[in-house]
Amino acid sequence: MPSTILCDVAIVGGGLAGSLTALALHARRPDLDVRVIEGGTVFGGHHLWSFFGADVVKPHRPLIAPIVAHAWPDYDVRFPAHARTLAQPYYTVRSERLDAHVRATLPELALMTGRKVLACSATAVVMADGDRVEARGVIDARGAGDLSTLECGWQKFVGQELRVAGGHSVTRPVVMDATVDQHDGYRFVYLLPFSAETLLVEDTYYSDTPDLDRATLRDRIGDYARAAGWGDHAVEREEHGVLAVVLGGDFEAYWRSTGKVAKAGVRAGLFHPTTGYSFPDAVRFAHLIADANDLSGAALHDLTHAYAARAWAERKFYRMLDLMLFKAAEPAERYRVLERFYTLRPGLVSRFYAARSTTLDKMRVLAGKPPVPIGRAMAALKDAS
Repeated sequence: MPSTILCDVAIVGGGLAGSLTALALHARRPDLDVRVIEGGTVFGGHHLWSFFGADVVKPHRPLIAPIVAHAWPDYDVRFPAHARTLAQPYYTVRSERLDAHVRATLPELALMTGRKVLACSATAVVMADGDRVEARGVIDARGAGDLSTLECGWQKFVGQELRVAGGHSVTRPVVMDATVDQHDGYRFVYLLPFSAETLLVEDTYYSDTPDLDRATLRDRIGDYARAAGWGDHAVEREEHGVLAVVLGGDFEAYWRSTGKVAKAGVRAGLFHPTTGYSFPDAVRFAHLIADANDLSGAALHDLTHAYAARAWAERKFYRMLDLMLFKAAEPAERYRVLERFYTLRPGLVSRFYAARSTTLDKMRVLAGKPPVPIGRAMAALKDAS
């Protein structure tokens, strides 16, 4: 017989944003009955998330400390005419650690995996098996809404974790190695050394289309590994993805596309317009909810909508840069935009990734001759929204 479950807060979607929000609520308000409803069998899926030290403010670090799997004091970037080491801490989170931490921290009653959701409102969740969850407030964290309401480019990737016999000699993350041949837009390789013999090699593109040719990217990862002298290697895990790079669009239409319910993560539009990354926003959002006094459905909707709308307005600068990258630069020349960016001061770079660029930062990024045709740059800027 279908049943009705009563609780204080129901979080629909146990990915990064949903899981962190549940953990933050439990830490701040352990008296609350919080349910995390996840369609899969694990929390967080099968992913790696990385972030820079400046992305997370000190008071928020205890929330994520248990799930950080790897840390480095600095990282490299490589371009055809410029290479650099930046003394900025860099961290990686593994989804399996997030899943283990959620299961070890939250009450067993809170963990509702393998539950397909048909619909949710501000105070109720209806599941495919007929069960219903009624809550004071519901937060929908199930991934992207209707991206057709936004103008997007795409960051797409395939990453393989390799075990290299004899070791690989990479000592720090390489956030961008753009010395590789340029294909399908701006291409770079991303490296994360996890141990002396294991590392992630990820082939990434800033592309005009979301189409992902996984076989071709696997071949290019193999070619890169052989060129680096890692011919004797085994693939231990693989992940792939396509992230929206937002050039503009209608935020309110995007929000409405998933109903009048509180939203988290990418579903709320809370991701960096240029990088597509959502980890820093997920941490900030989790604390926003944990600090809220009113957890009713209507109040949560208004709180999360206002927060996401403010973030959208504040990030117009990044969407403007995305327009220049995608509309002013020829695909094979897009790397020049990033190459120039990485000549700027480390503090500016770190604030950019945290989506906290100052007015002076923005002026410095735009100063001088742009590494794209000026006429096309001006035309792209007219479309900024």
